Amino acid sequence: MTTSQDFSHEYLEYLSSLIAQLDRESIARFADLLLDSRESGSTTFFLGNGGSASTATHFVNDVSLGSRQFDKPFRAISLCDNQAVITAIANDDGYENIFLQQLQTLAKSGDTIVCISASGNSKNLIKAIEYAKEHNIYIVGLTAFDGGYLQKNCDLNIHVPTKIGEYGPAEDLHMVVCGLVGSYFRRKFLNA
Repeated sequence: MTTSQDFSHEYLEYLSSLIAQLDRESIARFADLLLDSRESGSTTFFLGNGGSASTATHFVNDVSLGSRQFDKPFRAISLCDNQAVITAIANDDGYENIFLQQLQTLAKSGDTIVCISASGNSKNLIKAIEYAKEHNIYIVGLTAFDGGYLQKNCDLNIHVPTKIGEYGPAEDLHMVVCGLVGSYFRRKFLNA
């Protein structure tokens, strides 16, 4: 039987190996994309389900609130946070439409969506991706497992190479990317 100490060691070693496999160039491109969006005044929408919804919210906090004191703050919105809107759409038109209908109302050509998903196959993300493709909205994916539909249909992907079903490590690494990007922006703007 594995002890908690053994499991902790094994888990942290595994996370370290996953961090070593992250594509640094893709992460840098993602950070630069967010900076370009800031300059152009376009909006970045973050989307996810379950733990990935929490990551989407955390990204918005780190990106937009961290820049509110600057002359050009980031325009970032989590489509996971307005429970009245989400439950109304889910109740009236189905959960698979919760992101699509918000994008139809809020997004414009030149905006960006950041879809965060371990599997990359959630129906509500697929509908959002299809809408984005039709409306000149840039698609970023943060994926794990085999990447699913999202990895095959995004413009930029940051992939965590976990085994299918390993949600904890996948979500942990997506948060590492969040922390990395937020920390980079704080350093960049506070030291400017």
